[in-house]
Amino acid sequence: MAVVDIQALSTLLREAAKAEILPRFRKLGSGDIRIKTEASDLVTEGDEAAERFIKARLDSVLPGALFVGEESVAAEPDLLPKLADADLALVIDPIDGTFNFASGIPLFAVMASVVSKGETVAGVIYDPMGDDWILAEKGAGAFQITPEGVSTKLKVREPAPLAEMFGMASTGYVGPEKRAQLLANFAKVRFLMNYRCAGHEYRAFTGGHVHYLMYNKLMPWDHLAGTLISQEAGAYAARLDGSPYLPSHTEGGLVLTTDKDTWDELKREIFDI
Repeated sequence: MAVVDIQALSTLLREAAKAEILPRFRKLGSGDIRIKTEASDLVTEGDEAAERFIKARLDSVLPGALFVGEESVAAEPDLLPKLADADLALVIDPIDGTFNFASGIPLFAVMASVVSKGETVAGVIYDPMGDDWILAEKGAGAFQITPEGVSTKLKVREPAPLAEMFGMASTGYVGPEKRAQLLANFAKVRFLMNYRCAGHEYRAFTGGHVHYLMYNKLMPWDHLAGTLISQEAGAYAARLDGSPYLPSHTEGGLVLTTDKDTWDELKREIFDI
């Protein structure tokens, strides 16, 4: 497995946030925000500047690694397929929750994952507003870390009956007919929410606050780090067909739950549409 200096990677994400993201928060001009594919899919000067900051320092944390950033792929789509076969790659989401960031909502994150030969081996999610990280290396557990070095081991919530479950789901990329059925099925659980920021949804899940997460669109910068951290915190994760989620996947849906039995029940009662 690739050797990763996860402390150096974590520090780099924090430096990028302090240099390029936080100074722009609630200070973006109209020309600093642009629509990518639709009104809710945005990019800001903060996204692009933070990604440039991290890329410029790539060799200091992962020498020779392929750099796969959300904004880099937007400019060069042929970059994304290279991830599956890369010996070593760094996958970056410079601002996860750009819609929130652009709206002045203090709920966004900086995410990074390290992929080696088609496998996610490390993941970090940094919260610029709370100034701490959740992170994991494969096989070593998941932790919340403060800048002072205080470490708290992460563990997902205990299972619950279906009617008492609460969690988060992103239904924006589900077709209209299936979305209607999916939302109707969610009446079987206790509560459904969405932060419009996968990074903070993974933080809530791995911190033991919700029972499940569900996503349909699977871009690697959105889910590789969070899935690894979740699994290291004891979660069960699989695509909707039951297969493992891999760095090469961009579709097929993803459900993360407290355990395999919960995954099976949610698949049967909610997601089998």
